[in-house]
Amino acid sequence: MGKSKRRDYCLNDMKCYWFIFCKDDLLLQHNEYGYAVPCSDTPPVKLAEWHTLINLPIMDGCQCKAVRVDAPIINLDGFEMVGLRASFDVLPKEYYDMAGKAAELLYWDASSKFCGVCGGPMKFHTDISKRCTNCGKEVWPQLATAIIVRVERGDEILMVRARNFRGAYYGLVAGFVETGETLEQCVEREVWEETHIKVKNIRYFGSQPWPYPCGLMVAFVADYAGGELRRDASELSDARWVNRNNMPDIPGRASIARQLIDDWLES
Repeated sequence: MGKSKRRDYCLNDMKCYWFIFCKDDLLLQHNEYGYAVPCSDTPPVKLAEWHTLINLPIMDGCQCKAVRVDAPIINLDGFEMVGLRASFDVLPKEYYDMAGKAAELLYWDASSKFCGVCGGPMKFHTDISKRCTNCGKEVWPQLATAIIVRVERGDEILMVRARNFRGAYYGLVAGFVETGETLEQCVEREVWEETHIKVKNIRYFGSQPWPYPCGLMVAFVADYAGGELRRDASELSDARWVNRNNMPDIPGRASIARQLIDDWLES
């Protein structure tokens, strides 16, 4: 597979979408018609020489750039800082996905300033790689792969409330893939560790980039194979079998967890 070359665009040649972040908030234009990613031949805010511009793929015939600024942008008429996750509700999917990619690359840039082998400064080599200026070590953005699974038992599914959930909603069993295991083995292990349930007939459902900060969620459906439900108290505050008549609050539509649940509700 070919590598993306490092591009140095002349921004006067064509307009550019600007994905400007401060921490987890994205700068968006807004008016009576809704929200949009700023698009112009110059950035909507003044950038300093130390700000790093990240090149993104072209979208709608326009260049795309990402940059992280040091302080929230306030009192800028016609603009508003919106959380990345909240932007799912106000941006078209293509733009939300690009914002997620921008957030992941900005996170990677901030966490890869120095070489892990010799400690030398890292410099961009292509749009998605860096090379150590001292020893030549090359690195690329790393993904943290996780599984999420809908476990079915008759007309019920297994739902859990993790201790790290910010809201009062319930989701599905999920966890990170460990070195040396397959995705299916991870499904079996995570369900067993969190609920002491065994599963069978594991089948792929779909996947989703999860830029919080650099994840890939791989979704599965599995059937209950045995065991008495017993939650891991260190991971979960609750776990239960639910049917369509006693559904708790569920995750927002931005997540693949919601897609798994909606697919079951509609089937």
